[in-house]
Amino acid sequence: MKPERNFSIDLTGDVAFVTGASSGLGRRFAQVLASAGAAVAIAGRREDRLETLADAIRSEGGKVLTVPLDVRDAGAIAPAIDQVERELGLINLLVNNAGIADANWATKLSLQLADDVIDTNLRAPFLISCEVARRLMAAKRPGRIVNLSSSGAYQYSPNAAAALYSATKAGISRLTETLAMEWARFGINVNAIAPGLFRSEMSEGYLDRTGDKVIEALQRKRVGEPHHLDSTLLYLVSPSSELVTGTCVLVDDAQTSR
Repeated sequence: MKPERNFSIDLTGDVAFVTGASSGLGRRFAQVLASAGAAVAIAGRREDRLETLADAIRSEGGKVLTVPLDVRDAGAIAPAIDQVERELGLINLLVNNAGIADANWATKLSLQLADDVIDTNLRAPFLISCEVARRLMAAKRPGRIVNLSSSGAYQYSPNAAAALYSATKAGISRLTETLAMEWARFGINVNAIAPGLFRSEMSEGYLDRTGDKVIEALQRKRVGEPHHLDSTLLYLVSPSSELVTGTCVLVDDAQTSR
């Protein structure tokens, strides 16, 4: 007897919300979700970049909505989600991608930057996840949430100069586990991806400063590219991962050890 095939990345009929979509990994995530059939709401602070991305998605036949949003503004979250519901429908796929780095020694961080890192990397994913989950629960609909953690949540070097960033990403990994347990009975899966060093707008400055020496120190002497996360994202938002919740998938090409 041939076993039943339980694998699909068809997201037709799903509505996805991606934060930090104006560049880097978020931009790629939005394109990948749209190409799999989801209607995608792309959120970010830089409206011109959102419009450029929206044009690219539409040119490939995708359905997209731009949502100008600074995730540090807690009061703007519910209205943004209201807009998505009005124009695309109930959000059942959420990718909490927006994030910023501290990129300095802990003792040199300004209070404003410390607040920005915490509000963007940890508070916003919590608030947005709760807002989306609350509406799914009211509608008695299942959903999937994917948070962006980091390999820095699990390993840290004395010269990394990213103490607060790493701490907020460790918080994201634990938040993923706790929300998964709290919301499992509602059919809402919560998982995370923890990338290692990838090429993105956030890492450009670091790679420019360090040159090739950082890459040469890596086992495989390479850094990740955004497309290397496609399959992990699609698995976690698709029906294929129905029984997977509370998991953080480390995608770091053996750059670090845990």
